[in-house]
Amino acid sequence: MKILAFDFSSPQRSVAVLNADGRGGTTTTSEVVDASPGNSMLPLSMVERALKQSGLERGQIECIAVGIGPGSYTSIRVAISLAQGWQIATSVKLCGVSSVECIAAQTVEEGIHRPFSVVVDAQRGEFYLAGYDCPDDKPHATSPLRIASAAEVRAREKAGDILVGPEVMRWFPEGRLICPRAGTVGKLAQARDWFISGEALEPIYLRETQFVKAPPPRFV
Repeated sequence: MKILAFDFSSPQRSVAVLNADGRGGTTTTSEVVDASPGNSMLPLSMVERALKQSGLERGQIECIAVGIGPGSYTSIRVAISLAQGWQIATSVKLCGVSSVECIAAQTVEEGIHRPFSVVVDAQRGEFYLAGYDCPDDKPHATSPLRIASAAEVRAREKAGDILVGPEVMRWFPEGRLICPRAGTVGKLAQARDWFISGEALEPIYLRETQFVKAPPPRFV
């Protein structure tokens, strides 16, 4: 199965093309990374570059794997919209992957085999926080993803956890910089045997969403 994966949830956005052999093996044939500041991301350009490097055409993609955060809400929405539009045009399979789960997998791949906490900026002086351990060289969640204060994150560090995340060193200098990568998103998607429709693809956002209904128009 040929997989197109992207994760735009962090300041280091990436797109990857992978080829799954159907026996659990996955080869990353290309990966494009964009770490430019601000809102200069060009997602379609990144996709075209990744496809060109892999030698594939758009119509050959069989599955799209999307990093659904938590992280940059606007950028995650861009990724989801891109996947939804692609499915409308081609009926491609879709899979949403937690960007925190992706970071956890990369943490173990980078040789950290002790308890760690994934820390992602949640704005408002708070953080998305999830704890992991890796007794068998695979990440296992020890505490579920939640929104936590800076004091709670420091408590995890004092308890012995390594703090990892896309921008963790901005607040916790002893942390380890690890951004979610599209290649890992694709590998995690390949290990699953279920897919979802485009309208069911939503970002991970733990805050309660509040809507304010606009007043009716006034005619003068």
